[in-house]
Amino acid sequence: MSSSPIQSNFAQFLVATYSPVKQQHPTEGRRRLALRVADQFWSLSPENRALLPTGPSSIDVFALDSDPFDDISSPEVAAPGIIVRTDYTNEEAWRTFYATLIEAEKDFTESDDANVEPTPDTSAQAGPSTSAPTHEDAEMADANAEAEEEEEDDEEEPLVFFSVLNPEDPAKRQRITGISNLTALRLLSDVSIRSAPPVPQGEKRIKPGNRLVDLDGLQEVYEGKTLWIYDAKSNSDQSVRLVNQKGDTYGTASGDSWRARGSHITELQVNLASGAMKIDFGGLDRWDYPERKRNLEEAAQPTLL
Repeated sequence: MSSSPIQSNFAQFLVATYSPVKQQHPTEGRRRLALRVADQFWSLSPENRALLPTGPSSIDVFALDSDPFDDISSPEVAAPGIIVRTDYTNEEAWRTFYATLIEAEKDFTESDDANVEPTPDTSAQAGPSTSAPTHEDAEMADANAEAEEEEEDDEEEPLVFFSVLNPEDPAKRQRITGISNLTALRLLSDVSIRSAPPVPQGEKRIKPGNRLVDLDGLQEVYEGKTLWIYDAKSNSDQSVRLVNQKGDTYGTASGDSWRARGSHITELQVNLASGAMKIDFGGLDRWDYPERKRNLEEAAQPTLL
């Protein structure tokens, strides 16, 4: 018989602790402050956690606070997924990957576009007479056209189903280069703590415990948009890491990932967002172990963002 779940009282603890933490760190964003609260929660002994009030919080005290990545991660942003570029060593490979996404999205949207009536062409309507263009006018028009083409080449066509974290500033790029799944979740998603999945009959709790799997019967999880990580390996195989926000079955971890080819992720994202698909491998543990190991080691260290 599986053990009974342990009730998480993190929501109430967050309400009580967030404002004092914000007063101590007034320049930090909402997610980093919440992570500080989570660290305080985990630092309590199981006995002291048990003394905290339980139940849902009545007021979302930090919902109105801003966060540095709200422009791509807030619920108001329509795109359900975020692609995080964490490698900048091969621009050609990135452009190829991005072009694949553009084509995949067109496959989903072109049928809708076909039903949209074209805008009437009013360029031939009568208007004020103008003088014939001179040779200088033609040269200037050609120069302007070339400049516009160069500008368009530098700008990436926006995606529909994904926001993209691909900063141009070198310092911002350095901050996310090579980051783990866990770091990406902590930057772009909201932390919470829940009861760990039930321990299957005949099995024991993992030891030593880890907050991403099971620590004293609890598990750290994340809520937000689906994250897809473009890393160094993506340059060669055009695949990305799909990041899981919480462990689905006992022994799996928040931040687990598996690789999906760029040509497939648009369809995957649409199905995940609609609820038509859930990736859990039928209850089997087929997540990438090296990435899990990296996350577990990082979770055991003080939170640094």
